[in-house]
Amino acid sequence: MAAGLGAALAQTGSTTQIFDPKTHKWINYDRKKARQYYAAHGQVPDAFRRQIVTFRTAEKPGTIIIDGNQHFLYLVLPGLKAVRYGIGVGRDGFGWAGIVRVGRMAEWPTWTPPAEMVARDPNAAKFAGGMPGGPDNPLGARALYLYQGDQDTIYRIHGTPEPWTIGLDVSSGCIRMNNDDIVDLHSQVQVGAKVVVLMQGAALYKGV
Repeated sequence: MAAGLGAALAQTGSTTQIFDPKTHKWINYDRKKARQYYAAHGQVPDAFRRQIVTFRTAEKPGTIIIDGNQHFLYLVLPGLKAVRYGIGVGRDGFGWAGIVRVGRMAEWPTWTPPAEMVARDPNAAKFAGGMPGGPDNPLGARALYLYQGDQDTIYRIHGTPEPWTIGLDVSSGCIRMNNDDIVDLHSQVQVGAKVVVLMQGAALYKGV
């Protein structure tokens, strides 16, 4: 893949596309290409790397806005700016949208798969009692637990030991970030922060 690949991106249906400046064509960015790119460059394409962008919103600074279709998470800053991070989102059938809040946060969190995942996934079942935090833990270096009122939604914004999956539809509904990015986000967010999740065609957890 070209070294300059990923200066821009588009969404066609459920497929992420990356613009290749050498061929001047949009190409599908799937799991195979993502692994190849990460192996070649040691990082994700430019579009999914952390950066400050102009961002117009009525939401106050400290709010998290997730654009699931474009695979971006925005942390709203003062002055019509935001930190934009690349993310991985729910695969087909696991996307959702809604307004929630950060109920709690953890460093190197324990991963306890929900009962639904344990029932359908033998690999998850062996960790039904919890997998200790660490570099191989699916939640990565940090986790922001998303609540609706006082109720845990079971969704999280978290790190990942698979950074090449950023930009893809890969999870069971959680929002994943590379570990450097989730550490950065964790350092700037407060418990109680509003989280707005937007995803076209997704099931509504709570109407936006």
